[in-house]
Amino acid sequence: MQYTELLGNKKRNDHTFLFFIGIILVAIASLGRMWCSYYIAGYKDKKLITKGPYSVCRNPLYFFSMIGVVGVGCATETFTFPIVFIILFALYYSFVITSEEKHLKQLFGVEFEEYTKKVSAFSPKLSTFAEPERYSVNLVVYRRHIFSALWFIWIVGILEVIEGMREIGLFTSLLSFY
Repeated sequence: MQYTELLGNKKRNDHTFLFFIGIILVAIASLGRMWCSYYIAGYKDKKLITKGPYSVCRNPLYFFSMIGVVGVGCATETFTFPIVFIILFALYYSFVITSEEKHLKQLFGVEFEEYTKKVSAFSPKLSTFAEPERYSVNLVVYRRHIFSALWFIWIVGILEVIEGMREIGLFTSLLSFY
């Protein structure tokens, strides 16, 4: 076996590893977003949710979205996309989180301020995890939220279709950035 063949196999293994990591991150993100949606569905702006995923992080939906964005980036089988996606995510969501926290402070005042003292804005702290014994969920609203939690999976599927089309000769010059 020649050196170039070995190098080609290593490159394929790196790509397979990146794709595998991407799929795992996308799965974690989708399940995490469904977990968050379970707690928030039907209560947003009506009640300050501080249990379940909201007991370890004030913005768990965005935390899991970040994991999903990195997963989608890894699923492209490049190192460039995950890095670019993290930068774009950080730039955009820092403003979104700041804006939402101002809104929650207006809605819930002192209760929200006390919550911010106990729970970090973005980095999960598992030692603060608290779960209610019982919890009521608006299933109609939750069902709608499930679909928004699965968009990472859909994107990876679309990427795979594009890659397959490129491998059979379609999109040779189109989408060359991926």
